[in-house]
Amino acid sequence: MTAPLDTPTSRRTLLTATTATAAVGGLAAAGCAPAPAAETQSSTDSDAPTDFVHPGLLHTEEDFTRMAAVVADGAEPWASGWERLTDNGRSQSTWTPRPLATVVRGGEGTNVGQFYTDVHAAYQNALRWRVGGDEAHAEAARDIINAWSAELTEVTGNADRYLAAGLYGYQLANAAEIVRDYDGFDLGRCQEMLLTVFYPLNDRFLREHNDACVSNYWANWDLCTMAAIMSTGILCDERAMFDQAVDYFKEGGGNGAIGNAVPHLHDGGLGQWQESGRDQAHSILGIGLMATVCETAWSQGVDLYGYDDNRFMKGCEYVARYNLGEDVPYTPYEWETGQNCDYRVQEAISEQARGQVRPVWEMVYNHYAVRRCLEVPNVAAIAEARAEGGGGDYGFGGGGFDALGFGTLAYTL
Repeated sequence: MTAPLDTPTSRRTLLTATTATAAVGGLAAAGCAPAPAAETQSSTDSDAPTDFVHPGLLHTEEDFTRMAAVVADGAEPWASGWERLTDNGRSQSTWTPRPLATVVRGGEGTNVGQFYTDVHAAYQNALRWRVGGDEAHAEAARDIINAWSAELTEVTGNADRYLAAGLYGYQLANAAEIVRDYDGFDLGRCQEMLLTVFYPLNDRFLREHNDACVSNYWANWDLCTMAAIMSTGILCDERAMFDQAVDYFKEGGGNGAIGNAVPHLHDGGLGQWQESGRDQAHSILGIGLMATVCETAWSQGVDLYGYDDNRFMKGCEYVARYNLGEDVPYTPYEWETGQNCDYRVQEAISEQARGQVRPVWEMVYNHYAVRRCLEVPNVAAIAEARAEGGGGDYGFGGGGFDALGFGTLAYTL
């Protein structure tokens, strides 16, 4: 989806099996306990609450209370995560939005960078407000989103327009959810923009896959679309949209559905990721996007993390293990591509972008190891490389803004 980012060579020296075991053991000693048996079962649509919790996307009110308390105390590792946020250039209350009527991703006239940097600035300022309490940041986030909802009428481009609608749709919804009740924020206009500009592209892609064979598009295309639909559904109190994303996660035809995203299970608690034969940058991206879907659903009381016997956890362990430099089993990956569904096969796992750093692992680690007390030694080893940054900290191409990030601050429990 995006070009691989540069990978710091010093990072992997810190990620050892010893630190992974110590991390998991330490958390268990601190009093972590598995959830009651009923709660560990995957939720069905009928289990979902009638009304949405707000705020209730990647962060809930409980999360903001926790973050504010530990940052005020200067506790680690949250203090280091807070420093990554406050040092980021898009986290400043002086940020000036540059709205456009038409956002283009892919092909002639591409200008999407102007949009996604503003989206990240809105999210990061909103997060700074809720954790640090400075209303100048709430005002900045509000003004950025208001400026775009007053101007934007179209997202277009080549096939990549679907990526723009997915990635930046879910990110924008997250920023808006944080400031939804702030004075002067035009929630209704933001909701209308997401419902009329973004959702039609999201919905069309999941239904039609740009008129290609359903297996043509890699997992991350479906996943960013699912994240946008789910996030927009919650922001706009549209239950049918939330259920659409949940249903697709469980039974969808494309590669974002859990059984297709993790098509092969191997011994040792490993699940082969769908893009492993493509490259590792997109495999890691997919982990972050599926985690976004699962964490968002979790905020609303729906457990997708545990669905199908923790199948996503096995995919996370597989990708983490290979990107720590360890061997993993691999089953040749077969699929059909294009409008004619031509047969393709990847015979071996790809080493391209192996060991790349993206801010996606804290979310996964803290769910499985801390909330659930499950052993995820490979994920734990990667998550030990704290603290996670966010937009622009991992490169200034599109790939550096695929994840909202700041997981050490936001997800450490």
